[in-house]
Amino acid sequence: MKRVVVTGLGTVNPMGNDINAFWENSINGFSSANQITRFDASKFRTQIACEIKDFDPQKYLDRNEIKRSDLFTQYALYSASQALHDSGLEISKLDPFDIGVIWRVGQGGMETFESEVENYVKGDYVPRFSPFFVPKLIVNMASGMISMKFGLQGINYTTVSACATSNTAIMDSFNYIRLGKAKIFVTGGSEAPITAASIGGFSSMKAMSVRNQDSLTASRPFDRDRDGFVMGEGAGALILEEYEYAKKRGAKIYAELVGASMTADAYHMTSPHPEGIGASKAMQLALEEAKLNPSDLDYLNLHATSTPVGDIAELNAVHKTFKGSSNLWVSSSKSMTGHLLGAAGAIEAILAIKSINENIIPPTINIENLDENIPEGIQIVMNEPVQKTIKTAMSNAFGFGGHNSTVVFREI
Repeated sequence: MKRVVVTGLGTVNPMGNDINAFWENSINGFSSANQITRFDASKFRTQIACEIKDFDPQKYLDRNEIKRSDLFTQYALYSASQALHDSGLEISKLDPFDIGVIWRVGQGGMETFESEVENYVKGDYVPRFSPFFVPKLIVNMASGMISMKFGLQGINYTTVSACATSNTAIMDSFNYIRLGKAKIFVTGGSEAPITAASIGGFSSMKAMSVRNQDSLTASRPFDRDRDGFVMGEGAGALILEEYEYAKKRGAKIYAELVGASMTADAYHMTSPHPEGIGASKAMQLALEEAKLNPSDLDYLNLHATSTPVGDIAELNAVHKTFKGSSNLWVSSSKSMTGHLLGAAGAIEAILAIKSINENIIPPTINIENLDENIPEGIQIVMNEPVQKTIKTAMSNAFGFGGHNSTVVFREI
């Protein structure tokens, strides 16, 4: 099997519109949650979200790309452009069939769907849909437009596994490179879910925080008084490359991707298994593929979204998997970014990689009273970053439908 390394990173998210800003705000414990400005949320139970600030798509996209794409695709193009630039790849000199795009999205073009249906209703039910309605809406258009923008003609597709989905994109890209099916992949995920329908749907499920008057501390994984997640938006992009190919061209290498796995809970539509059986198995399989013992892992970026049930279920899985390893530290960056749904796994994988490069673990902020139901022996990075030698890091991403996905990175 061929080895796979990370040679480029890019992001746009509520914590920053590039990797450096994202990393600095993460280690400084910045909360990006605030009142929703995209629409009038005053009648909703949840009125807060983690919105991207000062987003200018024209930095990387031309006018036609902006006109013909939903916001989730714009975020994808923006972060992929950063990552490709960061990688130093000279695309024009490469075989385009050697470079693939596997990009994941949880919901797709919600903003497009809402606006087109509203226009239809306002038009007294006269069919006045835009010819771009379907192309902007469908979830595979981000991967398609990345390939078109850069002329990438290798493997290209999108499948959906809810909030586990960008981890599974990384996993698929990893496996195709290992099998020799491609040399390079642009991979990751994006989401633009801060719309009335999306916020309204999750709010009606009572899955989201209603700390509307205290938005900055609303996302509080592991805290006794957490009451749900805070919605986020954005994208994360990684360039994965076959190791020998990257080494030959003198690429900057951030880390090696050494393990990736996926399991299913087969338990409930929206709730994880309370004992974390499926999540634990995913972590075990990823460690086995990476040829690591549980005691070898230094840092785990948890999926933990700040829901009462989900956080404990995941920590039960961690306890089962690592059995009180004194070397392992865990944290949840969703306390700062909110939950980016289909993009969550990608930007959290980026933080896991950066923790290896910088030997710093970003904190879980807003913990005032630690939940007494947390299993003993788990070392949570609370409120302040921890400086620690990080040689190996794992990132979890789980999704509605019982999807569990895990990726493991190692220094190189």
